Amino acid sequence: MSAFNYLDWITLGIFLSGLVAIIVWVSRMKEDTSTDYFLAGRGATWLVIGASIFASNIGSEHLVGLAGAGASSGMAMAHWEMQGWIILILGWVFVPFYARSKVFTMPEFLERRFNPESRTLLSIISLVSYVLTKVAVTVYAGGVVFKQVFGIESIWGVDFFWIAAIGLVILTGIYTIIGGMKAILYTSVLQTPVLLIGSIVIVIVGLAKLGGWGELMHIAHSHTTPYGDTMTSLIRSVKDPDFPWTGVILGSAIIGFWYWCTDQYIVQRVLTGRDQKQSRRGTIFGAYLKLTPVFIFLIPGMIAFGLNEKGIIHLTSSDAAFPTLVSTLLPYGVKGIVVGGLLAALMSSLASLFNSSATLFTVDFYKKFKPQSSERHLVFVGRIATAVIVVLGILWIPIMKSLGQVLYQYLQDVQSLLAPGIAAVFLLGIFWKRTTPAAGFWGLVAGFTLGMFRLALEVFQGSINHAGFIYQTFAAPNWLHYSIALFFFTILIIVLISFLTRKPTASNLAGLTYGSASRVQIAETRASWNKWDVIHSVIIIGVIVLFYIYFWK
Repeated sequence: MSAFNYLDWITLGIFLSGLVAIIVWVSRMKEDTSTDYFLAGRGATWLVIGASIFASNIGSEHLVGLAGAGASSGMAMAHWEMQGWIILILGWVFVPFYARSKVFTMPEFLERRFNPESRTLLSIISLVSYVLTKVAVTVYAGGVVFKQVFGIESIWGVDFFWIAAIGLVILTGIYTIIGGMKAILYTSVLQTPVLLIGSIVIVIVGLAKLGGWGELMHIAHSHTTPYGDTMTSLIRSVKDPDFPWTGVILGSAIIGFWYWCTDQYIVQRVLTGRDQKQSRRGTIFGAYLKLTPVFIFLIPGMIAFGLNEKGIIHLTSSDAAFPTLVSTLLPYGVKGIVVGGLLAALMSSLASLFNSSATLFTVDFYKKFKPQSSERHLVFVGRIATAVIVVLGILWIPIMKSLGQVLYQYLQDVQSLLAPGIAAVFLLGIFWKRTTPAAGFWGLVAGFTLGMFRLALEVFQGSINHAGFIYQTFAAPNWLHYSIALFFFTILIIVLISFLTRKPTASNLAGLTYGSASRVQIAETRASWNKWDVIHSVIIIGVIVLFYIYFWK
């Protein structure tokens, strides 16, 4: 394992200097209001929105999880990474509703559409899941990845894992507290190309070492599952225990819809848009960028598998695929660029989490209970909330370190259990005017309760009778099949309660549901796009279709 040398430190230093320069520049901008701090004054353009969507998305689940999935199961996880079409749904379908409502958060949108109880519940669900899952996993993965990439075991007797993990949290926390959403948006413009360039270098060097694309496909095709699928198969046997096609097709779409169209973590980037045109074009640019993770993370994982098969590298585990490629294959100088890309990915994810969590707390809780607070005071509270979340992230690291990969595996299931209920509530809330406030709230309750019930059964499965009705009903089914069933069960609950409770009035729905927009609002939306937006959207969908055709079986 080759260590960093002075060329690597120079290239990494240049990246960090650029980051500092952007943060200093942003810190001098006016941030007198909560709109300035949390939504960058709603003045963002398509370039920074798209870059921020992509940079926020790329995190530990890609550096560790996706590359590891490529090394262990090939193309099975590619469905989640070819979801540019769902980002287009965000831009074309949901942006108009979110823009008209002028909300800061997704829970706030639910309050406009349903009731305050729905807002509070979604805020709590989001905050807890961010701090205990996304922040924790990103920080844990950061410590693991950088310890392996730098090849440093300890400094001054301290495990380098701790230095890397805590350093990552503190560095990211400082610039998020100082610059708010503007810092996140503008640093993403630097982080995104560095991440792309660094990862593309890995692909090129890895393929060259392996013997080219043909050799990679040969190795991938020569390894089959017990059910006859190869590593390149997107559509897998219904008997596949992890990725049966009956679960993947709809299950990945449900999880993707929740993540890309309703989750504060992503949608907050769109809310910063100057107008509907900039927000929509930001999603189109983000969808273009979303076409790349399969090629810059998943395929490198497959390359690592191939190199391991040939004895060129040694993989200690599939999750070590990407950092192993970085530490063993790259020449001096180039390694610094790639490590800058890894740092960019983790920092942008953490920064987005910190800011989204602070926004949820400040807008959905603090401002709600202290509505007389001045705008300057709300900005101050937002900074304090960010700092608190940074501290919670640091305090959570020892627990992550002790539980390690077991907890990491469970945390990956959380999204599939949170997504169905929230997705069903947003979908019916916007597209079915008959959905009542009570139905929206109890739909959230039912979806969240049944999702967390399965998670509890998975955590404590060692002490549960596996032959019993409860385990067989809630824990035994494939995770994607359960996610689909939970989605439709939540829809059923919402429909039944909607017919049993008083329907909302037209004035309560104005501009918030499909078919309730005024002529002026419809005209504004129509004026926000032209033929080029349509052409680029068609190109993105065309690339996704071609990808599915190539890797279908």
